[in-house]
Amino acid sequence: MKNLLSFFARNQSLIYKVFLFIVSTLLLIYLLPKGGQFKYNFQKGKPWQYENLYAPFSFSIKKSDEVLKKEQQEIRDNSIPYFDFDTETITDVETNFHDNLDLEYVDSLYTTSKRTVERLGEGVIKEIYANGFSDEILPYDDDKLIYLKRGNEIEERKYSQLFKKRNLDKKVREVVEKNKAEDIQPLLYNLLNESLEPNVKLNNKLTQSSIDAEIKALNPNRGVIEKGGRIIAKGEVVEGDKYQILESLKAEYQSQIWSKNNYLWLLVGYSLLVSLVFLMLFLFLKKYRSDIYHNNTKVTFIFFNVFLMVFLTTLIVKVHSDYVYVIPICILPLILKAFFDPRVGLFVHVLTVLLLGFIVPNSFEYMFLQFIAGIVTILTVSELYKRANLFISVGQITLIYIIGYFAFYVIQEGNIQTIPVENFGYFILCGLATLFAHPLIYFYEKLFGLVSDVSLLELSDTNSKLLKELSNKAPGTFHHSLNVANLAEASANEIGANSMLVRVGALYHDIGKMLNPTMFTENQVNSINSHTELDPKESARIIIDHVIKGIEIARKNNLPDRVIDFIRTHHGTTLVYYFYAKEREIQGKANKEDFIYPGPIPFSKETAILMMADSVEAASKSLKEPSSTIVEELVEKIVNNQMDQGQFLNADITFKEIQLIKRVLKKKLNNIFHLRVEYPE
Repeated sequence: MKNLLSFFARNQSLIYKVFLFIVSTLLLIYLLPKGGQFKYNFQKGKPWQYENLYAPFSFSIKKSDEVLKKEQQEIRDNSIPYFDFDTETITDVETNFHDNLDLEYVDSLYTTSKRTVERLGEGVIKEIYANGFSDEILPYDDDKLIYLKRGNEIEERKYSQLFKKRNLDKKVREVVEKNKAEDIQPLLYNLLNESLEPNVKLNNKLTQSSIDAEIKALNPNRGVIEKGGRIIAKGEVVEGDKYQILESLKAEYQSQIWSKNNYLWLLVGYSLLVSLVFLMLFLFLKKYRSDIYHNNTKVTFIFFNVFLMVFLTTLIVKVHSDYVYVIPICILPLILKAFFDPRVGLFVHVLTVLLLGFIVPNSFEYMFLQFIAGIVTILTVSELYKRANLFISVGQITLIYIIGYFAFYVIQEGNIQTIPVENFGYFILCGLATLFAHPLIYFYEKLFGLVSDVSLLELSDTNSKLLKELSNKAPGTFHHSLNVANLAEASANEIGANSMLVRVGALYHDIGKMLNPTMFTENQVNSINSHTELDPKESARIIIDHVIKGIEIARKNNLPDRVIDFIRTHHGTTLVYYFYAKEREIQGKANKEDFIYPGPIPFSKETAILMMADSVEAASKSLKEPSSTIVEELVEKIVNNQMDQGQFLNADITFKEIQLIKRVLKKKLNNIFHLRVEYPE
């Protein structure tokens, strides 16, 4: 039991990665569509590249989406609407008519008797309500057939047989003219107008149910291909009827292969493919990005983003596959580039798109567009902390999507008359969604404890609390840090390293000197040296401790690990030579271990640059009469000495890059120490 616990303790990082690998694979298999993969790839408008294809089994030819939509629309257009007929309304209308007649009829005003008015009104009411009265404005022709529902009985009528209120004036005029009672026309019209109530109303629910039933009964097939029948010959163009038959075969094949008998084998196949993708990701990180591979938080972050993209795509495809291009897949390489580097972003993007190929329709078209868009994202998005850069890059990505989709459509259809313009809107929405990268980066920083260039920009502000404290307590160190930051930033730009990261690292690399500023020469305001009365070992310990103290201060102020790395490594495992030599001079011997910084040595280009810039800038302050030759010799001597000590062995930096850095340091220092014109007093 003890040995088992010891094994888990020693290999907990590896065990976690295995666990992450298994869980991610299972989750993705669950999300993948439950159907076999058709073994032929084809595109509309392209020649059939395989041998003659014969039907492996009998199957039905599916109607195309366009045909089905057309037939469904015909059903809607030709459907017979249902109307509810209320038989009780006529009684209420007659009662209201008689009441209004009693109130408004005056004998002295009309020659026609009240009884005649009553008789004429009752006749009009009976005639109006014989087929029903409706005041709804509906888009039906007069000849449109309708169903009139009276209780449990349904009668057929023409829509024109329903009485409309707009016809009331005409109806009253006909009645009074026929009965030679023109003097009561206004009265009769007003009485009926006030009394009439509609008793026929469209039954939307019943009408829609009838339409739905007809659509449901619609046959999705238009024919059958018998087993052994030739479907397409080699070299034939996949278009029209051939394309629809191939799509039908593909759907039938995927439906039949996902059966209980071979369910397990299909799972095995999916497991192997998904496992290969994740295995390639692990191998890439282990070989080329070991710092990420050994950091479980960063590995989890990458896997989380891959799973998130697959999950969102699966969700959208289930809702409506046309919206698949709205998902901002390019946000993945953009975010990974912000936290890591372009190669990691592109590699993970490619693997993710390969997984999405199992899910989306028209997988070749989709993967091609996403690959190109991902490459454009990596090539265009730089200095993400500059807001304009993100907008420009998103515009370029959206343009690439539109151009690529347009090209595919022209190849497949051979014309642009029927191109679905709304799809271009999806690409624009995708671009707008990609702008969500900034808030998402902030969220990831808080959730995973990572740091991006956006955060680095905030940390580079010299008015921040920690840097202000440094400038107040150790002004000499603060000035030294600013100079080092300028030298390091210029060097990083020269070799293509992360200039913002190295600048921030340079600003904070000496914050440990705040606790004992006068023990460092740059902060001593007079000729008194605090080290003169101290033992060389004690002096060396104070000097070395500024690294440890700096790390403590950085952690207390929640500085990111990427910045703390510069504090840890800016002296590597070098020797505090001055006090080492002084100890040897006094004692006749000295133990090197007492005078060596704890390290580690730089493990990135950026930390290596800081070591060079820091040492060169500090040493240049001791030059009494600096000249171009002296400065160049100083830079060569210091950097070469660091190389001889093996300080850059883990830094992934080349000799050529070191030479370029030397050249930048020489140029910058010469600019600082250039001779000025002596002005007369």
